[in-house]
Amino acid sequence: MTTVLVVDDTPSQLELINSYLEDSGYKVIKADNAKDGFDIAMTNLPDAVITDVVMPGMSGFELCRQLKRNPVTQKIRIIICSSKDGNIDKVWGMRQGADVYLTKPFGKQELLTVVQSLGL
Repeated sequence: MTTVLVVDDTPSQLELINSYLEDSGYKVIKADNAKDGFDIAMTNLPDAVITDVVMPGMSGFELCRQLKRNPVTQKIRIIICSSKDGNIDKVWGMRQGADVYLTKPFGKQELLTVVQSLGL
């Protein structure tokens, strides 16, 4: 079973993404901040990480960088999922190592299409 780590500090968004993925047969692990998300990724080695950008402490961009720089986690697929929808945000997210930059709001099918496009 494909495991996805979802990192978002907004409880409703975390649960929404969780329900979309679980309803579609994915195993979901959740974190409500990027620091915990990194620790969980190191321990559980999920197939993919879906992360918000704006979070207290460590941003999703920083999480992405840390995951891609670490030999243990560098191959984990990363989807940045954010309301920051400027071109510069998307370019910056991809430069940090994200595989896909998805803007909020999004629907279930849009999220699943993105996840499946990564071969998951």
